[in-house]
Amino acid sequence: MYYLVVFVVLLGVELLYFRVADYFNIIDKPNERSSHTRITLRGGGIVFYVGALVYFVASGFSFPWFMLGLTLIAGVSFVDDVRSVTQRVRLVVHFVAMLLMFYQWGMVSLPWWYVLVALVVCTGIINAYNFMDGINGITGGYSLVVLGGLAYVNGWVVPFVDEKMIYTMMVAVLVFDGFNFRRKAKCFAGDVGAVSIAFVILFLLGRLILETGDWSYIIFLAVYGVDSVLTIIHRLMLHENIGLPHRKHMYQLMANELKIPHVVVSLVYMGVQAVIVAVYLAMPGMHYACLGGSVAVLGIGYVLFMRKYFKLHLVIK
Repeated sequence: MYYLVVFVVLLGVELLYFRVADYFNIIDKPNERSSHTRITLRGGGIVFYVGALVYFVASGFSFPWFMLGLTLIAGVSFVDDVRSVTQRVRLVVHFVAMLLMFYQWGMVSLPWWYVLVALVVCTGIINAYNFMDGINGITGGYSLVVLGGLAYVNGWVVPFVDEKMIYTMMVAVLVFDGFNFRRKAKCFAGDVGAVSIAFVILFLLGRLILETGDWSYIIFLAVYGVDSVLTIIHRLMLHENIGLPHRKHMYQLMANELKIPHVVVSLVYMGVQAVIVAVYLAMPGMHYACLGGSVAVLGIGYVLFMRKYFKLHLVIK
């Protein structure tokens, strides 16, 4: 009954947001770097934040510092969806939100350099997740796979969080997917959506890693991680400003240059990550071997793909 009520509430919030976004003209206009061609409502991913808020209230205000951090990072991201926010302001807010999450994790007693490294890495993960949000279905679909894997671990391997938190977020993702995971999307997640769901997933992964001491659980983000890191390296090799928008991710080449339907590309990313998680969970004694093998296979696949198809991007450009 709880999840049915959550679904109805979040669906109502999403539909209400569509009216607000339409009234205030919160839209995403296609440009030369976009992977879409239609004007579409932006910020539909606000339902992820509302889902976390619903759990926060229903659970008796669990994880208040995390929720405060999420509110800050979602807030600045939503403002950025409506009107541009300077990179410096976004970065400061991201750092503050991360520190609040670290405090919720109980990391304040660790050496300062450990916290500093974690701050840089976690902020990078959040922004990489946001950069990967460029076609219909990819953010919602990929997040559903990651949350599903975390739910399995929490229920069958080692409990690290209240299961309602994970399942509430899965309901929020499903509501969003109903409007985004299709050929003609009704809305895009926007920065508020991509950053919010990334922050939630990072919080859950962090709790799992700190509970088990097993860093190999980062494999749950392997597909996004390899694509993001190797794309950055590729752009540096091309002497590009990595802070500027672009269309050089593998998924972008698949959707734009190879003309593969967005939902198909999203399903490929979901499927590959799901297989990696399944193999990883089926081999509990070889977690780090699975992590290394997955990164190697994904990396080789990325390089071979780019060697064959990146020329199409150069020709079309």
